[in-house]
Amino acid sequence: MLEELSHVLNCVDNTCISCVMQLSVADMECVVQGIIETQYIILTFLQLIMIIWTFSIGTVASEVRLLCDLEQSEPSWSVRHVGGAMRGAGAEQVSVLVRSMVESKTSKNALRLFYALGYKFDHELLRVGFSFNFYRGAQITVTVASINKMLKLHATDEAVPVTLGIQMVEVIAPATSENYTEVATAMSSFCEYLAP
Repeated sequence: MLEELSHVLNCVDNTCISCVMQLSVADMECVVQGIIETQYIILTFLQLIMIIWTFSIGTVASEVRLLCDLEQSEPSWSVRHVGGAMRGAGAEQVSVLVRSMVESKTSKNALRLFYALGYKFDHELLRVGFSFNFYRGAQITVTVASINKMLKLHATDEAVPVTLGIQMVEVIAPATSENYTEVATAMSSFCEYLAP
């Protein structure tokens, strides 16, 4: 099976960079042409339910995401906090969006816990696609997925695409406060290899 995907990649705070990723998908392997040194990458297929709560602490918006991985024989749950974008002089010196992110595995009772803590349900999405990792100046994870809205709560069978035929490409690289400029440079370099 051979696919060519074109996507819009959000690499810069509030600026969309249009780029093309040519991916050949066959037998759980992915060939990324001319972008990275390692040509064959093992794909991880994903099917996630994302239950999202948004809130603001001061002027910075944050998200708490409860993720359920449906690709496993027994669905596994994790909770992820995605903080607001880095601000100030440091943020102006890098060409990528820097956000704090904390993720932890949790039990299937997490949804009830969040309701008990007073969180209000915001929205639920079904992400279907694949992801792969590689090293190019930093450990980079690329996820390509279609986003589907759920018409009824937890009804994955009835999910409909938000934008038919368009996938979201998410590029993530972990960084610390000491090395985020090097990681930002590595991500910017990776984005430059993608054809506009």
